[in-house]
Amino acid sequence: MHKIEVDAEIDVLSLNKRYAKENREFFRRNNILAINIMGAIGSGKTLLIEKTIDSLNYYKIGAILGDVVCKADFERVSKHKVKAKAINTGKECHLDAHLIHHKIEDFDEVDILFIENVGNLICPVDFDLGEDVRVVMVSVTEGDDVIAKHPEIFRLADVIVINKVKLAEFVEADVDKMIRDAKNLNPKAKIIKMDLKENLGFDEWLKYLEGLYVSRCNREG
Repeated sequence: MHKIEVDAEIDVLSLNKRYAKENREFFRRNNILAINIMGAIGSGKTLLIEKTIDSLNYYKIGAILGDVVCKADFERVSKHKVKAKAINTGKECHLDAHLIHHKIEDFDEVDILFIENVGNLICPVDFDLGEDVRVVMVSVTEGDDVIAKHPEIFRLADVIVINKVKLAEFVEADVDKMIRDAKNLNPKAKIIKMDLKENLGFDEWLKYLEGLYVSRCNREG
């Protein structure tokens, strides 16, 4: 019985790897910067996408919004007049490369594609989507031990955003501890202290994102 379960897991991950490779080739062929944003429900993923769309309106931006059952995030982003698609995963607690494989065909003309993953810090870890950048977003309201408790997702992050830092004193969260935990797990990741409601750290995010896009264009060009 255990052998069957292991074999099934290997097959799923192998298939995901193949689709991720095809997705990555699609993004490179069309000069698209693809960003996978992961984080728990309420961490601020959708708001980050919304504010970025409004601030970088001279780029063509698209978004794929993943959720288990509802389309609330999709409806929010769609109001910003960008191309957006929703993916409901049903019982699955993460997006995978196959789920987004056919959706990305509609985004061949965008410059930047945001992929908002399903809201949790565990399930998305094993599933490469073919993205260029993995962003993990966490809020101080989740507790200052949240990073230490979910090491795997932070180890694979290119960017770690610690959001809602202005609330830290009210929820007795130690932001410095969160930064230390992040650096211990992943010294190569870019860490951004942010509070989207106060625009703290948001300019740093925009500068980083634009730098990535320019770098991508120069590399592919």
